Amino acid sequence: MLTVGDFINLIHYYYHHKDSYLEEIENIQIEELRNKQHDTGLIQQHYSIHPMATLYDVAILMTNTRAHRIPLVIENREIISVITQYRLMKFIANNKVDDLKVPLSQLKIGTYGESVATASMSTPVIDIIKMLACQNISAVPIVDEKGTVLNLYDTIDVMSLVRSERYSDLDIPVSEAIEVRPSDFTGVSTCTMNDSLYSIFKALRKKRIYRLVVIEPSTHKLVGLLSLSDILGYFLSKS
Repeated sequence: MLTVGDFINLIHYYYHHKDSYLEEIENIQIEELRNKQHDTGLIQQHYSIHPMATLYDVAILMTNTRAHRIPLVIENREIISVITQYRLMKFIANNKVDDLKVPLSQLKIGTYGESVATASMSTPVIDIIKMLACQNISAVPIVDEKGTVLNLYDTIDVMSLVRSERYSDLDIPVSEAIEVRPSDFTGVSTCTMNDSLYSIFKALRKKRIYRLVVIEPSTHKLVGLLSLSDILGYFLSKS
């Protein structure tokens, strides 16, 4: 199964290794990617799960493989559906009732400080793609010179460029790239260290959220990043 991360690695590889990368990206076939896995960083994913498996089994598999999507496969190897991390977390958000009032500052989950890769509004999109590919991350906060959070650029934004066939726009600054986001873009979700999982889950029930930028409440300076994977891992550690 090809993932968004695979496309990020593919774009990064062709941009830096092929003079004719625009033509090759447009014409390469999926079958050809099998011979390029080592060079491009593509990972052939063999994991799947049976539809009768428990959600706990799905959560374990997602955590161990860092996958956000797991195919549901029956005995004849037919894929009948795909379960996503977002849907799993939304189910937990709608049904988990205990341990939700603890503030984020006490949970010790997420990525903070210098461990968070950042960019500025003038950073070229291709430089952010390099961060995503080389550091195996899915989002980069956009900050000013004081560390104030201005925006967020993630793998979904890159895929928006891919779907619109704007491969030649990879050298533009991120400030221009975010101006052409789809009309259904829901905005950057934020929280503070004082927020609880209850408030985070409340936001998750209302709109599609994959991560939250943790900020200082008064200055909006960057503190860290909290992903659905972090929250899922926390619940698994408590089970």
